[in-house]
Amino acid sequence: MLSRRLLRVKVVKAVYAHLQTECDNIPATEKKLIASIDKAYDLYFHILQLLPELVRYAESRQEIARNKMLPTYEDLNPNRKFVENRAIERIASCDAIADYCAAKGMSWSENADLIKNIYNTLTEQPFYRQYMAAETRSFREDAELAANIFLNILELNEQLEGVLEDQSIHWVDDLGYILTMAARTLTSMRESHTQIKLLPKFKSEEDLDFAKKLLRESIVHFNDHRELIDSHTNNWDIERLALMDNVILAVAISESKNFSSIPVKVTMNEYIDIAKYYSTPASSTFINGVLDKIVTRGVEEGWIFKTGKGLL
Repeated sequence: MLSRRLLRVKVVKAVYAHLQTECDNIPATEKKLIASIDKAYDLYFHILQLLPELVRYAESRQEIARNKMLPTYEDLNPNRKFVENRAIERIASCDAIADYCAAKGMSWSENADLIKNIYNTLTEQPFYRQYMAAETRSFREDAELAANIFLNILELNEQLEGVLEDQSIHWVDDLGYILTMAARTLTSMRESHTQIKLLPKFKSEEDLDFAKKLLRESIVHFNDHRELIDSHTNNWDIERLALMDNVILAVAISESKNFSSIPVKVTMNEYIDIAKYYSTPASSTFINGVLDKIVTRGVEEGWIFKTGKGLL
């Protein structure tokens, strides 16, 4: 399922875009946010579908080798462990994945060069060579090999990033989160279970409500939060702060104020980490210091209130 971290990132980006365009239409921004979330879930299925494509490419190479004019013993008797990987076979035969991708018009059929690139990179990896060299294998090892492709090959593939960027403006930033989801799907497979347990879009129905409420509160109260930020940045000209810093702080304040069940430390750590990837090199340290002051004040004055033990 899509993580709260990814939802927070998408809210931050949606608020930033809303402010950049000076748009007053919050429902339109919310619609774009939901569309971005839906696209992330589309990528989950699209990425799963990539594994059978790698197997088909590997099998086509073996077929070409067998049909050479003077095939070697290895050409006629290839190592078929990868092309017969049972975990990937389950992905290939899963109607739910095939139907979802067909409905969304998602396919890798036009990306033969990418499939070749990924396969060639895979065959050079120690974990792949060890898998292929082992005399025996279990279903668990098949699934782990497939998961390793997601975790150790795809996130670092620049050609894949380029292809995804052409297909959707959202997907490159979503890729790391979605690869983790895909890997979890593989490692949760069991030989005795014939059906794949695909992850739902959300852990609970509350997740979408969380994202929509966080978006609205952040936009509606953005100017109020900027004044609050200004009061805790005496040595800074708030107009010269990166807009993204202001947005990250404003969204963090909105979460602290409006979600009583989310611990303060969780909120702070989430937005400090988001700042590391989506703002300036110094932003995480700056946001850490300012947010700590604001949260401390909010708790003391009672406008940040948490229910349950250990949430402050």
